[in-house]
Amino acid sequence: MKRAWQRMLSGRRLDLLDPTPMDIEIEDIAHGLAFVARWNGQTTGDYAYSVAEHSLLVEELFARANPGIGERWRLAALLHDAPEYVLGDMITPVKAAIGKGYGELDDRLTAAVHLRFGLPAVLPAPIKRAIKAADTVSARLEAEQIAGFSEAEADRIFGKPDPVLVRGLAIRLRPPPEVRAAFTARHHVLLRSLSG
Repeated sequence: MKRAWQRMLSGRRLDLLDPTPMDIEIEDIAHGLAFVARWNGQTTGDYAYSVAEHSLLVEELFARANPGIGERWRLAALLHDAPEYVLGDMITPVKAAIGKGYGELDDRLTAAVHLRFGLPAVLPAPIKRAIKAADTVSARLEAEQIAGFSEAEADRIFGKPDPVLVRGLAIRLRPPPEVRAAFTARHHVLLRSLSG
């Protein structure tokens, strides 16, 4: 049988085909996401725009779009791309070409991550839709600000964002260690609010 696990820097051995919550550590997620580039690295700037930075923006957009939303759902928004710490960030056309196998793998990893941090394995449909909406707004901002899309092209593909929702938000490009620390810190704040 072929090896289907990856050794993480924490020392955990994550089975990609049968992940368990006990093999998930936020430090591994934060580290991996801080070094995974969105847009296959085809962005402007001196640093890649990481999935960790994107996740921080999605959580902010989700909270803005859903005032008063509970901290547990903000945590779910922050972790919405967590499986990419081991799967990488594949652009949508590649995911479509791979087919349902990728989706099944992503779903298993997502469930393990959610259970590890006290979230339901499968999010309620309205929460999942709201996170996806924030994710799309984030992609729209990224497309125009750092991925070379014109405003018209970005609007056509991702939709025109609500100006109130995105007011004052700008894409940040930071070195991976800084983003890793910011992601970990935000995770700890949200997790503490759930247990306190």
